[in-house]
Amino acid sequence: MGMYVNPGNEGFRRMLADEYVDKTGLIALVNAVIGTPRGLVCSTRPRRFGKTFAAESLVAYYTCGADSRELFEGLEICHDPSFERHLNAYNVVHLDMTSFRGAGDVAAEVGARLIEDMRRELPNAPLRTDAIELALADFVAATGRRFVFVIDEWDAPLRERRSKESQEDWVYFLRLLFKNATFTPDAITACYMTGILPIVRYGTQSALSDFDEYTVLAPDDYAPYVGLTEEEAEALAERHGMDMAELQRWYDGYELPYVDKGSNERKVVRAYAPYSVMRACKRRRVGPYWVSSEAFASLRTYIDLDFDGLQQSVVQALGGASVRVDTHSFENSIHDVASRDDALTLLCHLGYLCYDAATSTARVPNEEVRAELRQAVAQSRHAEVARIVRESDALLEATWDMDEGTVAEALARAHDDGCAPAFYNNEQALRAVVKSAYIAVADRYATIEELPSGRGLADVVYLPRRGDPAPALLVELKWDRSPEAAIAQTRDRDYPAVLRGWGGPILLVGITYDRKSKRHVCRIEEA
Repeated sequence: MGMYVNPGNEGFRRMLADEYVDKTGLIALVNAVIGTPRGLVCSTRPRRFGKTFAAESLVAYYTCGADSRELFEGLEICHDPSFERHLNAYNVVHLDMTSFRGAGDVAAEVGARLIEDMRRELPNAPLRTDAIELALADFVAATGRRFVFVIDEWDAPLRERRSKESQEDWVYFLRLLFKNATFTPDAITACYMTGILPIVRYGTQSALSDFDEYTVLAPDDYAPYVGLTEEEAEALAERHGMDMAELQRWYDGYELPYVDKGSNERKVVRAYAPYSVMRACKRRRVGPYWVSSEAFASLRTYIDLDFDGLQQSVVQALGGASVRVDTHSFENSIHDVASRDDALTLLCHLGYLCYDAATSTARVPNEEVRAELRQAVAQSRHAEVARIVRESDALLEATWDMDEGTVAEALARAHDDGCAPAFYNNEQALRAVVKSAYIAVADRYATIEELPSGRGLADVVYLPRRGDPAPALLVELKWDRSPEAAIAQTRDRDYPAVLRGWGGPILLVGITYDRKSKRHVCRIEEA
């Protein structure tokens, strides 16, 4: 049993000893392509979304370095017809690329460690050690078993600020192993790679085109195995006596599309961040459990550069809006972000935004992400971003204090900053401006647009989170009319009716402006 070659199953055994959510159905997906031209799989997702859990289960299942039958008894995979055929049947190489962070030349270090491990495993076998592919081929010949590679965090060397040459060497190393027509089919029967970023592209071409990729933007069959499903989160909430609505508010929001093979219907998995849900259940309290990563620290540099209005898009997303994004130009490199769309696409892969392919838009998925993203924006070195966050905090305080003049002035500035002249008098643009200006509410309020109530639709309703003493805000938007008329419509059509069961204070906020003078006026009354 080696460290990298034919490891045991202790990693998966430790996971089972804790509170394990059964995701072994993933193994059946890999079994279905093993030994075929589609046996190379790269499944990428944000950090803290179960990549290592998936890798450890695959290692324990495929490795010939241990007998893992007892570990899988009662789990989903043991009921699959392919279970017996592939159980502990292969040589396995397991690489966790985060463990090679200190290596100067990652490719050379990985090759050297694999050769050293194989020599320990077969001390008397004639292994050629001058090239990694030759050593692997000799190992297969000596054992009679082909390799399954499991590479966790494949992109870790590319997310670090290594030399361009070192990064390219790592990609070339992978091409050597998995895109070698004379070596790969005879020596490697499958490879499963995890990571945050999809495989790097050079222009429009993938650097490892033989891999089938399943990303958080297009997870397809792997969607149920990205994070926790809603059913799994509900089971944990019930087991630990947690409020499911609170778990949903803090950790839900990732909608992953796929096609159900049984019905051939398009469906969506509502995915929860598993690390955070598990921590919240064990500690019996919700809260932000993400820790800022080196990837996000790099991304903040690009936010400060403000590609094509990136900062305004991030602020709008923090306010609850969906922002349009073209994901096709991104070359899957954290260090080669060249546009607003690249930066927003990177945010999607990192899990800070959730992408909707049907509308080509992205939004902030949940409270946990919003808290971290808002902190990062607030700490931006760009004075304009810091000003927007500061002014939003002041705007919310002024609204609570019913300081109508300050609210009107703040919204006028936001309207001027956030709208091109051609769209200034567009009602939808005004609503987006109001939501952006009120980004501070995201920490304490749920935002509901066009809420059916009484005899009409309330424009924007900000409803405090459970247990928060802040007043509910019912906002009505008008132009070329008085703010009193906006408030009167709110009362005449009985918009506060929907909030009567809530029980807390309610503020009616009428916001109007004159299209010719662009003068904004605000009126605030208690309901």
